[in-house]
Order: sequence, then structure tokens, then C-alpha cells
Amino acid sequence: MRTIALLLAYDGTDFAGSQWQTDVRTVQGAIEAAWEALTQEQRRIVLAGRTDAGVHASGQVAHVQTATRHSLATIWRGLNAHLPTDVTVQNVGEAVRDFHARYSAIEREYRYVIDCAPAPLPQLRHQALHYAGTLDVTAMATALKLLEGTHDFAAFTTATPSQRSTVRTMYWTRIVERVWFDRRLLAIELAANAFLQHMVRMIVGTLLLVGRGRMTVDQFGEVLAGRDRRLAGPTAPAHGLTLTAVRYPPGLIRWVEPLERQQGATKVEQPSSYVHEE
Repeated sequence: MRTIALLLAYDGTDFAGSQWQTDVRTVQGAIEAAWEALTQEQRRIVLAGRTDAGVHASGQVAHVQTATRHSLATIWRGLNAHLPTDVTVQNVGEAVRDFHARYSAIEREYRYVIDCAPAPLPQLRHQALHYAGTLDVTAMATALKLLEGTHDFAAFTTATPSQRSTVRTMYWTRIVERVWFDRRLLAIELAANAFLQHMVRMIVGTLLLVGRGRMTVDQFGEVLAGRDRRLAGPTAPAHGLTLTAVRYPPGLIRWVEPLERQQGATKVEQPSSYVHEE
């Protein structure tokens, strides 16, 4: 048996989430169907993180244990030949036998994109939240910094029985400007050891209150410390969110192609709170 790692990207618009569900279209279901078509094996594909309906990914990681003798290059080409156009395999790697896409991960990164132009751009309707107004980005960046470190993030999640603890470690945060389709967009980027259900979207929804002047930075800190979901802002829509990276200790995966952002990285350079990028 081999353990194969897959680096995945998908547009979550037409998926009912990443995790397999009965009678609905999911990312996991699409990959498992493609795997069976390629290898004639019925295997469970394990994802590093669960994404909700409408949430996208450019750096999702999965693994599968298989007896196939196909080369990594054949697996890469073959899966993409069988997958629908809204999900693709970006890379394939040979992993150590006990590698687990979820439990071996040491860091996950998300990006939430906001378009503050007066009118929305149709090309961005599934990838960015449109907010036609002025946001106090400096205040948002200051509030975002309060999340760094180890905290109880109970105020920013929907409690479920599977979440035994709501304590997580936020490694870094930042707000950057990015240009997409010749339009300046605001990107809120977060990296943590793990995220709770709806955590990023609830953080963004609360940050927007800060940006609009409806909540002070100090009040944002009180929401975090209060651990009460009722004190936080609304949950931001799913379509602005993308899982951008999952990272592992070095040596667990041998990818076919070197990744621009190495999956084995254990340290990330601390970015500034607010960065302007062309």
C-alpha cells in the first residue's frame, strides 16, 4: 500500500461543501469518483480541512491509501482527466506511510477577499464579497492583531459536539491590497494551527463592524475575551473565502513538482499588519 498526497484547488460555488454527503455534490465525492474511474479502486479520500458550501480552495491537501501501481505523473494527469472543471489536482506526491492530511498538518491559511468598489464586478461575484463603502483598514488591521497567539475563539464559531476545545493558536494575520481584474481588493489573511467551524467568516463579519465604525478595536478585543458568540458580528458570506495553504513538517511528502510555497515549511515570516501590494 502507498500513501498518495494530492494538492487540490476548487471553486466551491456549485459544491455543497468539501466533505462527502449523501445525494449532494461535494469535493470529496468528485475526487473519489475520479479516483475509482482511474484506478478501479473504491477508496476514501481524506481532506486536510473541511470547507463549507461556497468556500473555495487553492491549497487544499488530501491523501489516499492505495495499491495502484500508477506513477505519480499518471495519477496527476488521470485524475484531472476525470474531474469536473471546477476542481483540479495541482500536484501529486508520495507521502510517508503514516501521513494523514488532517492530523499531520501543523498550519492552515485562509484568505477572505472584499471588493469595496461602488459597483460589483460580475467576474468576482463568486470570489469576493462586495461592500460599496469606505472601510477603516487601519483599525481593522489593529483589531486583527489581537487574534495572534493562543486564545479561546469560542466567540467566533458555531459550537458543535466535535469541537472539544475552542482554543487555537493564530500564527499571523494581515490585511493586504491585491489587484485582480484591474481592481484593488482587500484581502484578510490568517494562519493558525487549526480553525473552528465558520471561524474565519465570523472574524471577518466582526472586522467589518470595526471597519464601518460600528465597533471599536477595544470592543473587538472584548468580543474575543468574552468568548460569547452573541457579542460578535454576523457570519460573512462563504463565497469570499479561500483555503490557500496547508503546511506540514518537512519530509512527509515528496511532491512531483517543487511548490512555490513549500508544504514543509515550519516557520512563516511575520508579515506586517497592513501591506499594500501591486
